[in-house]
Amino acid sequence: MSAGEEIEAWHKGRLFHRGRVTETIPSTDLFWIVDSRTGARKLLDVEALEIVRVEKIIPAETVRVEPHVVWFSSA
Repeated sequence: MSAGEEIEAWHKGRLFHRGRVTETIPSTDLFWIVDSRTGARKLLDVEALEIVRVEKIIPAETVRVEPHVVWFSSA
């Protein structure tokens, strides 16, 4: 686990938190995230939750998609 990774924290089959790791505490099994749903900073325990690394979320409004144009000719 390292800063910048996107994770989900699950407990008993339910998603509790999802967000970006901001800090790890190497001498313990604790790390901080910023929860993507609430924006709150959360201290999570690896021993208490199932931690899953996930793909980084990119908001749709920040992605520029070039239009795909196809030209047809009857010639």
